[in-house]
Amino acid sequence: MHNPNSAIERIKNHLAYKLGKVMIDFSHQRNNYKYGGGYIALFKKLYQINKQHKKEQKIYQQTIQVFPQLKYPNLETCSDYEQALKYKFHLSYMLGEVLIQTFQNLHKGSMFKLAKNIKKANREFKIFKEIFNDFAKLSPNIVKVISKNKQLFLKEFSRIQNILKIHQDYQPILDNIFYNFNYFIQNFDLIEEWLLSNDFNEKYKKENHPYPSLFDPKKLNDEKEKINYKNISAELAWEMNLPLPDNYEFVFLLVHGAGTTAMTRYLRLCDINVNRHWGDPLFQYIDSYRMLVNSKAYNAIILAGCLNKYSFNFGIKFYNLIQKKIPAICVMRDPISVLRPIVNHYGNLKHPKDKICNYIDIDNYPIEKIFNIQVPYAYPDENGKPTLNTVKEYADDKYGNFYILNIKIKELQNVIKKIYYLDMIDIMPENSFKTLTRLSQILHFNPPESSVLFSSKLNSSDNHVDYLFFPKTFYMEYEGNRIEFEVTKYKLSSDEYLDYTKYFIDSPFLLQDIGVNIYLSKNNVKYLHCNQDINIKVINYFKKFIFNLEEFYKEERKKIINECEILNFMRINPDILMKYKNKLDKELVHIKQHRPDIVASWKYYQEFEKMCQELDGNI
Repeated sequence: MHNPNSAIERIKNHLAYKLGKVMIDFSHQRNNYKYGGGYIALFKKLYQINKQHKKEQKIYQQTIQVFPQLKYPNLETCSDYEQALKYKFHLSYMLGEVLIQTFQNLHKGSMFKLAKNIKKANREFKIFKEIFNDFAKLSPNIVKVISKNKQLFLKEFSRIQNILKIHQDYQPILDNIFYNFNYFIQNFDLIEEWLLSNDFNEKYKKENHPYPSLFDPKKLNDEKEKINYKNISAELAWEMNLPLPDNYEFVFLLVHGAGTTAMTRYLRLCDINVNRHWGDPLFQYIDSYRMLVNSKAYNAIILAGCLNKYSFNFGIKFYNLIQKKIPAICVMRDPISVLRPIVNHYGNLKHPKDKICNYIDIDNYPIEKIFNIQVPYAYPDENGKPTLNTVKEYADDKYGNFYILNIKIKELQNVIKKIYYLDMIDIMPENSFKTLTRLSQILHFNPPESSVLFSSKLNSSDNHVDYLFFPKTFYMEYEGNRIEFEVTKYKLSSDEYLDYTKYFIDSPFLLQDIGVNIYLSKNNVKYLHCNQDINIKVINYFKKFIFNLEEFYKEERKKIINECEILNFMRINPDILMKYKNKLDKELVHIKQHRPDIVASWKYYQEFEKMCQELDGNI
């Protein structure tokens, strides 16, 4: 052997291959009456090859003991490994395996079965040759697949061959079979019944569905069946193109920047189970699958709002594995306003948790230290502020393509019964409770119960400061007792706390716009008011804290980029303007057809359209 890094050479150097080749040569020469000496010469030749092979192996083992760096790499790591596998199906290799097994079992009388086993090897060789000739073009990895399941394949050969021939013009199911060949063989009876059924033919093959399921989805949804969703992992289900379990009632077509955090929270407040609204398509499928398998409650599927060049095909697959006919909801927003939270997006991965103290000793923690912190924006300039350059980056899909609503609608057109569009105004605090109540009647989920939980803004660009300062507990020690104040944006129970907000705050900005609340435990009230010095110290501390908090918010809001600035940026960068026009012309086709009233209400988008028309007139 000249090249130990070649899998082909190493397989051809196997004892089985060398012994089998001698037998084939003997057969040819005997048929031509040229092989003098007959069988005696053959066995002598086989003996010599076996002896030489053992000698070479002994030398190799001795060599690598002294020079371990000369050890051959694993066969599977060789660059030509997959091409080399076909040599294991060569008649030489298969005959050699018969000889080796025969000589290893002489004490069991194996010589009496040699002729029979040689005929069997010849027969199996012809079977594999036929399969490879017929299906190698349809599945390039067929040799690799069968090499791992040789005996099981031979056992069910005629039935497998029948399925492959019936579906030879339907490439997606062949790919599925060979990619999951272990599972295909192990559960052959069930899969065969499904792949030969009228249901499979009508639902997948006739439609040329790109992601045909390897199992019957109806049976998978039945826990009484031997193979069902409960005993198949989400990862394996994805590989076998299994549609999501069908216990979901609608899909949420998420548009990035259009109230995702708020709407997701509102759905959960109505006792709706939803998958997480972020992650690549594979993550979304796995998360959805696990949720649906383990939940008997009201479920819905969120389709996240971004694809990139690496996840695009996975996204198309995920959408095609949603096969239950259901309605959809979609929150829409003026496309220019959509860019506002994107440009000003909070950098969750940069959240400065090591600089945030949420349990503060009034006596020992200086106010200045609380505010020695900076809002981490996702796409900052060199000064840490939001930048209009992000508008250009999103036009160029630097972070992925976020304009994929049209793709979702196209891929789900045969599944979605109706899309219920909501405008962003519908889920603002003043309208969200009423909107979810109306939706609950249409989609038959539990209506919202407490309007208070729907009354605050969520994930607003104006309020990124919230992540740094809420909630916090301020405390001080007095005669062995701890007086604690809770500073939060939520309402706390009046059974346990007294509301001291207006005792410390008179700023309409903090009270109404930001919604700051300060509470004192009822158990601590007596300690606060029984000592004038304590009372004054607390008032002065919070007065300074509140002043700094308001200034911090106002300074941060000055950094926020608004829609007018975004439009002006597009106006002076016509190439960027046209990139967004091309995106939005595709993205908004469906809503323009079905809810033109929503589109007409978008004032920034109307200005955007005028800019595009003016640009067209100047070209």
